[in-house]
Amino acid sequence: MDGNLNALTTVFTEFYYWVTVVFMFLIHVGFCMYEVGASRRRNHMHTLMKNVMIIPLVTVTFFFFGWWIYWAFPNAFPGMGGIGWEAGAPYAPWSENMGTHLGDRITGVFWAAFLLFSWTAASIVSGSVIERIRSSALWVHAVMIGSVWWIIDAAWGWHWDGWMVKVLGYHDAYASGVIHAIAGGYALGVIMVLGPRIGKFAADGTPRDIPPHNPWMLTIGLFLIYTGFWGFYAACNVPVIAPEVIDGQITGTTWTATNIYLAPTTLSAITFNFLMSLSGGLMAAYVVSKGDAFWTFSGGLAGVITASAGNDLYHPIQAMLVGAVGVVIVYKLHYWVERKFKLDDAVGAVAVHGYSGVIGLIIAGFLLWGAPSSPYEGYATINPIGNTIGAAIMFGLLGFLPAYVLARLQAAAGVLRIPREVELQGLDYAEHHAYEDAVHAITEADLAALTTK
Repeated sequence: MDGNLNALTTVFTEFYYWVTVVFMFLIHVGFCMYEVGASRRRNHMHTLMKNVMIIPLVTVTFFFFGWWIYWAFPNAFPGMGGIGWEAGAPYAPWSENMGTHLGDRITGVFWAAFLLFSWTAASIVSGSVIERIRSSALWVHAVMIGSVWWIIDAAWGWHWDGWMVKVLGYHDAYASGVIHAIAGGYALGVIMVLGPRIGKFAADGTPRDIPPHNPWMLTIGLFLIYTGFWGFYAACNVPVIAPEVIDGQITGTTWTATNIYLAPTTLSAITFNFLMSLSGGLMAAYVVSKGDAFWTFSGGLAGVITASAGNDLYHPIQAMLVGAVGVVIVYKLHYWVERKFKLDDAVGAVAVHGYSGVIGLIIAGFLLWGAPSSPYEGYATINPIGNTIGAAIMFGLLGFLPAYVLARLQAAAGVLRIPREVELQGLDYAEHHAYEDAVHAITEADLAALTTK
């Protein structure tokens, strides 16, 4: 390293991203607890196992091709320039940057931060389909959303050179669309094919409530997700950067942080806005749900997600109001869709993540209208049309459509949903044999007793 200041900056950046990864790991812990708490006893091990196996499957595939996509695909859209093979080369799995050499201290921790975003996208989908999907089917979807589709949308709309930022003026600082809208849209595509759990709807089509088996575990899981979300927000920033070194195109004083688009922000700004949007979401959810505990707690998360697109630029009061308005719309929309289309979103993932993300993008387009989308010259400014088109791309084109097509193919092959008798018996016994030894012991004892009579 050249000079003490450069060495200190490098060490700080390396440690900064490492800490965000540790914090974000709590998101996955929270999703595991949340889904196990929401499922019934006979499905606990299956619910946990499908979440645990997301970790190795998405990690390995993200190493082999997911990270390369982010750097090679910013302009991989018709008429926008195509795949950047040269830009992606340093992040191919055989590149020395993807190894353990001492010349690169940043790639591994930055890769890991994005990897944890991938786990989050896959876990959002996982929650909506509990208690009736085959583990193998879910794992294919986890790889596709975690290592392909969300990272394509990140390249397009969450990269300083992404075509959506340059052409549309798309702005999504803390991933209302890039993670949440796409994952919610993807979950919707799967559950439209998968169908509801047995007993979710009465014979006349009236939806029945299937309450969580363990509301305390569910609550703790949500609070762990809140906690991990702090790391998520911090990982969306780039710490300690001197503008004059960014391609030689931006000049100014050294900033303590930039957002993902390399525009200046601070940890102070996101601290204000994270807490205010969380609070707006919690209060609005409590009121609109008439004190329903599940929706109140989920509403806090929905409030943060709704405000996340513009939380680098919002005033804290704006962040609170955006979070509150988003939650009211999301709550009403969830129950309308459930009644109208008979869809069973077991944990409200489509609503809390998908609808919140879309609404957040559209609101940001209006509230931040005319603000620069990027510090680079010649980029389109933030506008409602660009952010609305971006929301449709995230939720529909890259989320819903590929999920629906893949789920239809899985259903046609008979590998999507568990058989009815297995669902009634419980996935723990059918797939993981959690009680097999006990059942065999009873059977053998009964046979022995019958033999001696």
